[in-house]
Amino acid sequence: MATPPTAATFAALLRAEGLTVIEVGHWQTHNRNHVGPWGPVHGVMIHHTVTRGTASTVRICRDGYASLPGPLCHGVIAKDGTVHLVGYGRTNHAGGGDPDTLAAVIAESYGMRPSAPNVGNVDGIDGNRHFYGFECENLGDGKDPWPATQLEAIERASAALCRYHRWGAKSVIGHSEWSDDKSDPRGFTMPSMRDRIADRLAEPVPKPPAKPVTPPTGRPVVDLSKLIAAARSDPARRGTPISYYGVKTVEQALVREGLLAPSLADGHFGTATIAAYAAWQRRCGYKGTAADGIPGAESLRKLAARRGFTVTA
Repeated sequence: MATPPTAATFAALLRAEGLTVIEVGHWQTHNRNHVGPWGPVHGVMIHHTVTRGTASTVRICRDGYASLPGPLCHGVIAKDGTVHLVGYGRTNHAGGGDPDTLAAVIAESYGMRPSAPNVGNVDGIDGNRHFYGFECENLGDGKDPWPATQLEAIERASAALCRYHRWGAKSVIGHSEWSDDKSDPRGFTMPSMRDRIADRLAEPVPKPPAKPVTPPTGRPVVDLSKLIAAARSDPARRGTPISYYGVKTVEQALVREGLLAPSLADGHFGTATIAAYAAWQRRCGYKGTAADGIPGAESLRKLAARRGFTVTA
């Protein structure tokens, strides 16, 4: 059974796949859950909108019509490849479809496409419950072009959800493959899109670069790992800049705690400083070898909280 992720995770999955995502209003709670269940989910369904213009398309897909209330999908994929999130939960995008098609999607057992003919909306199984839906901005007349950026966004959005659920590319279908009374998406083929998705799934998700830790401005910074190195091997004696390790910052804090003489706060993590830091550790409740004068993360952060400096790992 495939349980949908949280709305926040859903958005994060799309961004991790390299997509530009715009969150529209309170999309996280905008849904049709009051009229029926959503989930378990078994696949991704791709549509065209039969609309022109991104702003109006997003508005329509969010609000729907009098005869078909919104949201009409989870995300709108614009021609520039941007994904606009308009709803999360049950949405009015799939309608009824063939039970045999749903079984084939779950098993990923079909060939180029699910078998046809397929039962339509009147007698079909509830697709709104079981599929994520992406509406893609296009007139659907076979003439309106599909920009490369938009096709790539469809590929990436589908792959993001397949990765999360450990699905293959055959868990992604077009609306026309779900029900014979539908024609979307028109202008590209779903077998070719599934080939693209399969190729993307064979590649690892690029990891975003780690964000550097930015200490609060105006506060001295002590690097814990470098401080430990200073305490154990006294690199200050070999000309290493003491400001890099924050030795003097810690010594000045020990002075203010009454554990070190001011004249010994010289940036040299020697015998006197080790003894003073061991006294601080004992004050924090450490005993025996745990109070050896070599700084640890917890004791250093307690000292930092009292004496106004920042600790980085």
